[in-house]
Amino acid sequence: MVESVALGALAPTVALPTTDNSNHLLIPVAGTSASQLRDTFNEGRGTMRRHEAIDILAPMGTHVFAVADGKIVKLFNSKQGGLTIYQFDTNEKLAYYYAHLNGYATNVKEGLVVKRGDLLGYVGTSGNANLKTPHLHFAIFELSPEKLWWKGSPVNPYPLLGGMKH
Repeated sequence: MVESVALGALAPTVALPTTDNSNHLLIPVAGTSASQLRDTFNEGRGTMRRHEAIDILAPMGTHVFAVADGKIVKLFNSKQGGLTIYQFDTNEKLAYYYAHLNGYATNVKEGLVVKRGDLLGYVGTSGNANLKTPHLHFAIFELSPEKLWWKGSPVNPYPLLGGMKH
């Protein structure tokens, strides 16, 4: 398991989590509104794959919150995603994936039951993220009956976070 990263002076002033509509998931990055989100779900990444997520840009160390009630099922450090969190929703039908974190909140561990708005970690540039562009890579997967944390059908998070097509 990856240890929490102490941020000290890197952490910005705490901004409360926001949502523009209670029917949507909580926007996971502190101080970010739905109007600031950009739908990058179908954008290409390299020559062979779709993004299948959205990137939420924010200063290094900005708080990352749970988008919904659920349980942390995996903390993982991968080459692409860096420090990551996989969270299942309460019905274990969806997995929420938070990647490129700078660190985990001190209480975050596998098996932890979380509530919407609980602090999970901090925006960063771990993994293959550009060091000059701290952001949260956020994805949602519909789980198969096997409930494999790393595998599922991609779901576009943009409309679920209150984003609107123009």
